[in-house]
Amino acid sequence: MNRPISSSVWLLLSAILLVAALVPFDPRLSQSAQALPEPFVAFNARITDFGTFAWMIYGSAALVIIAYILARVVSSHGLAEKARAARRLSLYFLVTIGTASAVVHILKFFIGRARPEAFSDLGAYSLTPFASDWLFQSFPSGHSAAVGSFFGAFAMLAPRLRILFALGALTIGVTRVVVGAHYPSDVAAGLLVGLWSALMIAFLFARQNWVFRLDEKGWPRPKTQFPTPENV
Repeated sequence: MNRPISSSVWLLLSAILLVAALVPFDPRLSQSAQALPEPFVAFNARITDFGTFAWMIYGSAALVIIAYILARVVSSHGLAEKARAARRLSLYFLVTIGTASAVVHILKFFIGRARPEAFSDLGAYSLTPFASDWLFQSFPSGHSAAVGSFFGAFAMLAPRLRILFALGALTIGVTRVVVGAHYPSDVAAGLLVGLWSALMIAFLFARQNWVFRLDEKGWPRPKTQFPTPENV
């Protein structure tokens, strides 16, 4: 079994086990989080929308376009190479975040879990597949998938700071429970979707020799970690 497939299997099993462990506690954890002191809830409400797909996708797409234009118009070979490197790096973020967005929205549509907002009427385990209503798009958390892919991409690029990036993603994920938008199991699934996306796109880019290379064990590593004059 090759690395991308085996990694996907392990992440899927991890997601199943983690979600299964959290689901029984979803109602109590969700209600307890929403009942926290008002200043804490207000702070979480202010920072939670950092985890939206829109600004990440539009921002990375804009950087891809800008870097492409610079690579075509600058006369210096050195600057053109740096612009091409920046374009590939931005493209990595764009494809990673876009993939996470596509996967999470497909899952939302097929699963149709009711959000905590509907807890009093439908409970925590109501499923309405194929519903386009926002109220039935709780699982997985889109914000969590967004920050999972965003910080996951950074973690792939700077492995020594993975703990810091994981804490950043987890922080935004927790805000989704505090503001009553998702259950904890939704957040866990979303974060793992984002991580999977960052890893799979890194494998894809490594095979193209863009941004990453495969190490001796077949894992994608940033090209800057290899002792060659070519960084990206």
